Amino acid sequence: MTKKILLLGSGELGKEFVIACKRKGQYVVACDSYAGAPAMQVADDCEVFSMLDGDALEAAVKKHQPDIIVPEIEAIRTERLYDFEKQGIQVVPSARAVNFTMNRKAIRDLAAKELGLKTARYFYAKSLDELREAARKIGFPCVVKPLMSSSGKGQSVVRNADELQQAWEYGCSGSRGDIAEMIIEEFIHFDSEITLLTVTQKNGPTLFCPPVGHVQIHGDYRESFQPAPITPDQLAEAQRMAAKVTEALTGAGIWGVEFFLSQKDGVYFSELSPRPHDTGMVTLAGTQNLSEFELHCRAVLGLPIPEITQERCGASAVILSPIASKERPRYRGEEEVCKLTDTYLRLFGKPYTRLNRRMGVVVCYAPLGSNLNALRDKCKAAATKVEVY
Repeated sequence: MTKKILLLGSGELGKEFVIACKRKGQYVVACDSYAGAPAMQVADDCEVFSMLDGDALEAAVKKHQPDIIVPEIEAIRTERLYDFEKQGIQVVPSARAVNFTMNRKAIRDLAAKELGLKTARYFYAKSLDELREAARKIGFPCVVKPLMSSSGKGQSVVRNADELQQAWEYGCSGSRGDIAEMIIEEFIHFDSEITLLTVTQKNGPTLFCPPVGHVQIHGDYRESFQPAPITPDQLAEAQRMAAKVTEALTGAGIWGVEFFLSQKDGVYFSELSPRPHDTGMVTLAGTQNLSEFELHCRAVLGLPIPEITQERCGASAVILSPIASKERPRYRGEEEVCKLTDTYLRLFGKPYTRLNRRMGVVVCYAPLGSNLNALRDKCKAAATKVEVY
């Protein structure tokens, strides 16, 4: 049953996935573009190279001969994954899924044009002039995003034509990979947004986690909470859309499917990630019988997942770095968080800082039926107690 897993990207989500795999006796090689990445600290072996370097990626595959390749980031030479899959290596969830979801153009066109899911109106732009023309058609405010980015990098809300040049430059600076193209979206006046963690299995039905609510600033996750308030009709529609898009993409694993919820206009499909989702770190609070990382591990290995149950309420809040430094970060205030009941502190172990880089997370829990807003406030206050310096 022991498999060799090549993990492409070794951040905090990858670290928790490796821990789940090690508890199942698996052998993991963690790869990233820098040494000492979080997942490398708990893996069996590691490799340092840019996953956008297709030759370096192929060399790592030849060296380690993995049974399974698990992408954790967007910036990968994804077309090479088709070749690895043809060689008999399992790609998670599948080479098709990774290629589609790592590029917003592919996944948006699949969702809106092929599957008929409700999305915001959108256009693409390869230049500032094309961006201006797209914004004129959509109107203001509008949302500008790079076709390839993660954690909200390069995303902005544009409120008038004077802001378009700044949005273009910011989008290019936040783009991952070698694609200089933007997607321009209609601004949806939503009441809330959720992540529906969806699990597809090799030999079992598609399962859904209780919805996770989240708050983003500049497109970047800041807090999440579970279960998110949602009507039964909204939940049924979100589950229908998530099942449809994951079936079209094929493969086994966990997917973070994001939706906008509007009382007036219903449910809008937003984005999808074919891997554990940052907002799903709230499941580290034991909100479910199985965390998103355990679920991903089981789905990848083909182990049965009989059910997903909500065990308690939970909230998460990130710890951000106020500094940029190549020195190993230090922390103070951990003892203040550890004094709190029903609270966990998770520092990711990143070897250096950037301004507003996520360095850790606080997760809190309470019995089902508890005041979720009070729990969120407690969690956010706890996260502010930890100082990065």
